[in-house]
Amino acid sequence: MIRIGLTGGIAAGKSVASQRLRELGAVVIDHDQLARDAVAVGTDGLRQLEDRFGPEILHPDGSLNRTALASVVFGDEDSLRDLNGIVHPIVETLSDEAEHGAAAEGAAKVIVHDIPLLIETGQQDDFDHLVVVHAPADLRIARLVEVRHMSLPDARRRVASQVPDQVRVDAADTVLDGTKTPDDLRRQVDDLWQKLTS
Repeated sequence: MIRIGLTGGIAAGKSVASQRLRELGAVVIDHDQLARDAVAVGTDGLRQLEDRFGPEILHPDGSLNRTALASVVFGDEDSLRDLNGIVHPIVETLSDEAEHGAAAEGAAKVIVHDIPLLIETGQQDDFDHLVVVHAPADLRIARLVEVRHMSLPDARRRVASQVPDQVRVDAADTVLDGTKTPDDLRRQVDDLWQKLTS
């Protein structure tokens, strides 16, 4: 079994790469989804967030208002550190459970951990192969504004809250170019799959 860590700056194209790896047969453990599960209604994670950041981060139905939380934490290092300190340990536990489940079933030839903040959380040495989808910050900011409809200041804060691109690239075993079309990125993933599974 090969364990791959997949990461990239926000809006670099990591989701396209992750989806293609899934299509090729990898078991993909989506840490964004695990983070959502960690703070679902009724969880200890959500209670801890409310205790730290206040009830204004909740919707009237008690679910997490991600926009309200983002407005508090992005641009404030202490708040971001506190958020990560609450959510990441829970995500790590959920990730371990998912990987052990996939391995126990015996169907997993390749397990991919799709982790947006892989470098930021110090996990770069935890995998057999580290893949980084790279696109420059200015392109990622433009994508956040145009595709995800973020305001320009919010997009800049999101990008600035992550490690510099070069840190990610320097840690990688493989760098995929996220500046071109999704089809081009899929072809790069196909080539990587062939290399890793041959």
